[in-house]
Amino acid sequence: MEFKKKILANGLAVIGEVNKSAKSAAVGFFVRTGSRDETQQINGVSHFLEHMLFKGTEKLSTFEVNQAFDRTGAMFNAFTGEENTVFYAAVLPEYLSEVTKLWIELMRPALRDADFNIEKNVIKEEIAMYKDMPNFDVLDRCRHLHFGGHPCGNSILGTVESISDLTAQQMRDYFSRRYAPNNMAVAVAGNFDWEQICGTVERGCEKWQKQAAPRTLEDSAGSKKKERIEKSNLAREHICLMSPAVPAQDQRRFAASLLATIIGDDVGSRFFWELIDKALAEEASMQFAAMDGTGVFCSYFNCGSENLGKVLDTVKSIFESLSKSGVTENEMKTAKNKILSALVIKNELPMGRLIDLGANWIYLQQYRTIEDDINAVKAVTIDDIHSLIEQFSLSEFTQFSMGPAQSGQSSGQ
Repeated sequence: MEFKKKILANGLAVIGEVNKSAKSAAVGFFVRTGSRDETQQINGVSHFLEHMLFKGTEKLSTFEVNQAFDRTGAMFNAFTGEENTVFYAAVLPEYLSEVTKLWIELMRPALRDADFNIEKNVIKEEIAMYKDMPNFDVLDRCRHLHFGGHPCGNSILGTVESISDLTAQQMRDYFSRRYAPNNMAVAVAGNFDWEQICGTVERGCEKWQKQAAPRTLEDSAGSKKKERIEKSNLAREHICLMSPAVPAQDQRRFAASLLATIIGDDVGSRFFWELIDKALAEEASMQFAAMDGTGVFCSYFNCGSENLGKVLDTVKSIFESLSKSGVTENEMKTAKNKILSALVIKNELPMGRLIDLGANWIYLQQYRTIEDDINAVKAVTIDDIHSLIEQFSLSEFTQFSMGPAQSGQSSGQ
């Protein structure tokens, strides 16, 4: 594989990893903007904008956009998170240039009032749909509780109120500020001609104007608050715990991923053997989320109300045990094998490789090979894990839970 890079005069980063043995290629536009870059007044605008880019340009209608993707057989989509909005497509190599030109055009959307008003209803339907998914809703509410006034506590979807009040002009203003070329990266992975693709991007994007797109980076210790709500449509308890962890730029992120796997992987973890295998909970997991300048360990549990106390006591016992006795060599070896397997399998496809390629550039302004990440995981020692446990107390967490009325009367929200 060969890494290529060019920074255009307007600040747009174009990066590529050429793999001539691949049978496909993938291209992605990584925009460094998400819910943490929003104010409360325009909360949800990043995700809304993601939808609007598919509504077309001054030259292309929504139908023509879909036709253009379909014609190439592209596997395409987009996603919005707290920190990034990513548009991507995986195609046969002979269609990469055509799909890249299409994305370049879509990156300067029409943002028509008529489309905005129709899509606003789609967004509100999506908010309602996720409110009916307690595993998503409890995470969203816990993030808000944990981060408090920190912008990472903003909801990705926004609220019905913020979306209802959002105007098309506010969206256009946000787009102008955040979709600046110096706040984006174009990543390409797989079998492609670098000079051809780089030329395509340069010709299509060279007139985009550089803009200031600042982001305030500050860590968050988390609120450590505990809240519970009751909802009449729930039959089970849904609990989310959050505690601070290292940011995406910290080398200890590899140790943090291993620790989360040891504690809360879907199978074979401490949560699995103490909660799932003993039938105390139906779901029990922990994930490490590395973010820009901050990070969190996030746990989720789903159990019957009769087991709520036992589940929380067991979780606290697991955290205390880690603080006293640490992890074992066998747990470490198993976690490394799980992470390395997932890493290698994902990166065998250009589409999987694209996400790591783009994310590393956005967060680190750095090219990392698959071997770099494999070696970083292998290099983590048990002492590294124990040092992390000592510095970031898992027992000091924010807790949000939701479940059926305990008093027999619901107070749904």
